[in-house]
Amino acid sequence: MREKAETRILHMLAPSKKTIWELLENFNAPLKDFIVSLKNLLENGLVASDMEGFYLTEKGKKEVNPESLKFKSKICPECSGKRVIFEGKFKEILTEFKRITEKRPPPTIDFFQGYMQERDVISRVALMHNYNDLDGKEIILMGDDDLLSIALSLTKLPTRIVVLDIDKRLGDFLKEVNSEYGFTIEFKEYDVAHPLPTDVIGKFDVFSSEPLETLTGLKAFICRGISCLKENGVGYFGLTVLEASYKKWLAVQKLLMKMNCVITDIVQGFSAYPMDYGNVNYEKFVYDIGFVVDKNPGINWYKSSLFRFEVLGKPKLLVKPDEYVRVKPVDPEEDLTHPSLYPSIRKRFAKRCS
Repeated sequence: MREKAETRILHMLAPSKKTIWELLENFNAPLKDFIVSLKNLLENGLVASDMEGFYLTEKGKKEVNPESLKFKSKICPECSGKRVIFEGKFKEILTEFKRITEKRPPPTIDFFQGYMQERDVISRVALMHNYNDLDGKEIILMGDDDLLSIALSLTKLPTRIVVLDIDKRLGDFLKEVNSEYGFTIEFKEYDVAHPLPTDVIGKFDVFSSEPLETLTGLKAFICRGISCLKENGVGYFGLTVLEASYKKWLAVQKLLMKMNCVITDIVQGFSAYPMDYGNVNYEKFVYDIGFVVDKNPGINWYKSSLFRFEVLGKPKLLVKPDEYVRVKPVDPEEDLTHPSLYPSIRKRFAKRCS
């Protein structure tokens, strides 16, 4: 994997110098592999850097086949690789959604919160509509940092929307929005490690979540969500490659298979997340590792892939809805952006690259 990462970085730098943020934006592999690989390339004299960015040395240029540079491809600029373009009333909803989210509660490190770009939230709603997963559907959200419940409510298509979230501030905010807009979003303060409320089990057509990316977190969020689905229900969730290795992806795929679910879509890079929210900055690890770089000018490099799956008939529940589960919020081996890890991160990667 690391050799592939180094090759990827060399090819990204072959056309021109790039900032670390531009490299991250186009890097689709574990973040830890990116950092170790970039450091190795610097130490081996294949890549050099200055305050403007990283570039290939003469030695590095010899590692890239010049013939391969004649063949060019890029992600579709119109849909940004999402496969869906929203039109019609979705454009009006985006404008109103942005206005509502200006008053949202700020992220807190207590729950490792962050939220995706508003445009990407509407893109998810548009994809759901494309699959007929909105109109007349009962939808449950396992966590709602992104305020997907509000975007769904603006369409006036679902018949019921329920949010389960640990953050009481979100419930207070949704209550205010309900009052102002006449929405009927239901909020239940809920910790995913605890048993599910009995009145949500097996009641919904669709569930959506942006789960924690530890193995225990992924299992808890996905199993809880599936427990809320009716027969032939549908699920959506996001998963990164940056902090969820392919071993975790494989574990998730096996989990879904065991629960009688089939994956219909995996859209890479569907959702982008700002990493500096003012009160919480998840990009500080770059500086703690020792890279001398300029502040991010606004490149949203942290992206997650969108999974969609369908239950074939009745779901086979691997975690009983009424049992407690153990959930680890942080994976020290694969998570790099969690601020609790910053004190040890420079030492960790200095040792790996020595």
